[in-house]
Order: sequence, then C-alpha cells, then structure tokens
Amino acid sequence: MAKKVKVSELVGQLQLEIVSGEDGLKRNITVDDLSRPGLEMAGYFHYYPKERVQILGKTELAFMETLTNEERMDRIERLCDDETPCFIITRGLEAPQELIEQSNLKKIPVLRSTGATTILLSRITNFLERKLAPSATIHGVLVDVYGVGMLITGGSGIGKSETALELVKRSHRLVADDAVEIRQTSDGQLHGSAPELIRHLLEIRGLGIINVMTLFGAGAVRTMKRISVVIKLENWQPDKQYDRLGLDEELTRIIDTDVPLVTVPVRPGRNLAVIIEVAAMNFRLKRMGYNAALQFTNKLTETIADDTDDFD
Repeated sequence: MAKKVKVSELVGQLQLEIVSGEDGLKRNITVDDLSRPGLEMAGYFHYYPKERVQILGKTELAFMETLTNEERMDRIERLCDDETPCFIITRGLEAPQELIEQSNLKKIPVLRSTGATTILLSRITNFLERKLAPSATIHGVLVDVYGVGMLITGGSGIGKSETALELVKRSHRLVADDAVEIRQTSDGQLHGSAPELIRHLLEIRGLGIINVMTLFGAGAVRTMKRISVVIKLENWQPDKQYDRLGLDEELTRIIDTDVPLVTVPVRPGRNLAVIIEVAAMNFRLKRMGYNAALQFTNKLTETIADDTDDFD
C-alpha cells in the first residue's frame, strides 16, 4: 500500500500559515517531488505534474502579475486540479486573490512560509522523503562496525544479541536489537534504526534487558545507520560447502535494494565478533579497490602458468 502524508502534517512540521482552503488540509501528498509551475504560468500544461506540491516563489508570482485578468484566471483554474494537494507561497509574499478564491472553491489549501524558496524546497523534500520512503521491519541486529553498517540476521537464539554485545565491548556501536526498522531512500540506500520503545536496549538470554547507553556510554550507540552488509548467522552444517575464497559475492534483497550477503556458520569456538569485524574491514578494502581473494586467484593462476611453462 502506497504511503501518504496529510497536508496538515506538512503544515505542522514546517509551521506554515494557512492562507485559504483550510477545508482541504486532509488532502494526501503521495510523491516527494515538488513543482514550481513556471511553464504552466506561461500556458503549457501538457506535462503538468498535478500530483505534486506546488511551490510559488517570487519568480512565479511576479510573472503572474504580467498576465491579463483572463489569462491569470485561466492559469489558476488549470493549476487547481482535483489531484493537487496544496500550494505553498514562499518569502511571505501575498497570494493572488484569484488563487484564494479558486482554492476555497476547490478546497485546495494555500499555505505560506516566510522562508526563502531554496531553503524551503530542501526542508519539504527532506520531510516528504522521510515520510514517504518505502520501509520494512526485519528481525535482526544492526551495528556500526568501523563505520560500516552490519545487519546481523539469523534464527532465534543463534547468538545475534550476544555478538552485538561483544562488538559493543570492542568499541563498536549498537543501532538496533531484535527489530530493525529499515527505510529506503530515493537513491536506493537503506537506513536502519530501532523502534523508539526498544532504542538502546539489548536482550541477552540469562541476563534480560540491558541498556547499552547506560552501561557503556553515549558513544556505544547511534540512532541510525546506513546498511552496507548483511551477516547471516546459521548453524554449522557438515555436509554444506561454504565459500572458502570469497570470490562470488552473494546478494540479498531488502525492499528494492540488493545488499552484499555474508553467510557465517556458527559452531563452538568461533569468535563471531572478530569475524564480523574482519568482514567490515574487508568490505571497506573492496570498496577501495583491493580484493584479497581475487588477488590470490590471479597469483595462483600465474604460478600455475609459470610451472606449466617450466615443465614444457
């Protein structure tokens, strides 16, 4: 189900003044793109993005003053489409009387801000992107290890929280335990956070609930982190062939984004915290252009080729 934001939420967030069309505050905003209807003011409505919030700045209102009364009324009537969520006037400028009348008739809110147009555009976009972004909640633990967001998943009781506790003791930071709320930004990045109820809390079987920030300090937690790698913990299966070189990078899909996946078999004696630390450092090295597995394979191929030449 597509997400929606009420115009009234936008008014409350940005402290906007309601000029007219107050009956339309329950209108829905469904896209985070904004529109400055300059071409529409000139009469070109072929590609009018009527579903967007319409921003009227100094340029648009000044151009409107150059139109005849008939042209101004025509443009405003066509701008006030049934799908248009609202109009926002910037810099505290006066709204044209024709727009006030038409907005009251169509029940489309006309709002006003004293802020500069560019600053207001940025604030509105950030708010709508955050509210309208696709989201999901995943069972797991999210930690910040050497600046890399590591999402640890696996079956219940496999040791995700205990591993996170060991990582916190090693000066890394906890983002979320048990439930990770994930939001996908418009450029495909995934950002994870904890539900407010369990923020900074960690559940350790045998101990119960502990507050990581209280025990280890504010530097042991963070509110949000971009997810870069998924670590899947699973019980060791003797008959399963695990990747021993790391040449083939597995991916897992979260919402609409593919994320690198590392499967780590769990059995007594394995230090999972150290393995996850190394996975984070290895991820950073790969992004910097160094791939140890690929370099090893190339050297091995060269050695075999040299030995073959010597034999011949």
